[in-house]
Parts: sequence; structure tokens; C-alpha cells
Amino acid sequence: MASLSPSLHLPCNSRTGFVGKSQGIRLRVIPASRVGFVRKTVECKESRIGKKPIEVPSNVTLTLEQQFVKAKGPLGELSLNYPTEVKVVKEESGKLRVFKTVETKRANQMHGLFRTLTDNIIVGVSKGFDKRLQLVGVGYRATVEGKDLVMNLGFSHPVRMAVPEGLQVKVEENTKIIVSGYNKSEIGQFAATIKKWRPPEPYKGKGIRYQDEIVRRKEGKAGKKK
Repeated sequence: MASLSPSLHLPCNSRTGFVGKSQGIRLRVIPASRVGFVRKTVECKESRIGKKPIEVPSNVTLTLEQQFVKAKGPLGELSLNYPTEVKVVKEESGKLRVFKTVETKRANQMHGLFRTLTDNIIVGVSKGFDKRLQLVGVGYRATVEGKDLVMNLGFSHPVRMAVPEGLQVKVEENTKIIVSGYNKSEIGQFAATIKKWRPPEPYKGKGIRYQDEIVRRKEGKAGKKK
């Protein structure tokens, strides 16, 4: 049997930097002090929503105090505290603009968010918001008794819910519930609590759904083929 070449068994000599005499490959060692790092500046794009101006109706009174905004209108009064990453400025035209105070990723996120929240409180105190729900199912009904919303949802007893302060609830055709008010977050929260009592099931679609909600249906088990 032929023997292996001696050059294949020669270890790397750390002192000379050669790997075998026959190969003649030099390994170059670079000191750690000479290794450089390239720093790349990450530029945050300006939010398309955040840079839009906010229209202020004539029937809304605004109070601006540094990072605090209060809006008062015919439907109520709302306020908003801003984080340090953004600020709100009122222009000579009467419109509001939200600006970033620093160039960071969080500031870019807060820019669009607080522009939307500011617009919500202005629209809320001037025009208001509403959320509509639909009851789907045999015997499902809803009524308003005083300050309570009463629903028959197939349980052994009716479901009674107290309407929060600042919200109005109206029922149309016994199956359509309309929640309205000037605080958009409270409207959405109360509507979600109503829906939680009987979420729509995917087979027959029975339950409480939003008016514009699309319920994905599933095919039930097919009977045994003869």
C-alpha cells in the first residue's frame, strides 16, 4: 500500500505561518487593533400619516400646553398627553401639525399614532363616532331598558349590560345595535364587550358581528355516502 505524502501530516506552524514546506501557503495574521467596523446611519422615513395636517372645525376650542392638548366641542371634552418623541404645533392657518423631536424608530412610530389620536379627539368632540353591530340567530333580540342594554342570546337568562357614561346605545329592528359617542376608544371597547357575549360561529354564522364584518364560514361534516 502506498504511503501518504508527508506534507499532508505536517501541522500548521504558528511561529513561521507556513502550512508544510511543499504547499508554501502563508497565513497572514491581522492584529485586532487594525480591524475596523463600518458604521451605517439608519434614516427613519417620515410617516405618511403623521405629516398630514389636522383640520380644526370652528366649533372646537383647543388648548395647547407643551405636551398636553385639550379639545372642547359641542359633544364633550377630550385631552391627550404627548410623549417626548413628538410635539404638536398650531399653524397660522388654524391647522394642527405633529412633528418628531428626535430621529429614532420609536419617534417614527409615535408620529403617525399621535397624529391619528389627535384627529380622533377633534372629530369626536365635533361630530362623534358610532359602531354598529348585528345580531344573527333565531330568537336573538336586543332592547334598551333605561340605561341598560338587554339581549336575548340563547342563554337561559337575558344578558343585561350597563351603558357607560358618555355613550349612547340605540337598537333598530330588534337586531341592530348602534353604539355612539365622542370617545372612539370607549365606543370600540364597549362594542367589543357586547360581541364577546356571543362571537359569530363559523358553521351557521350565528352570533354578534360588526355590520361590516365578514365571517369566514366552514363546511360542516358531510353525512355518510350511501
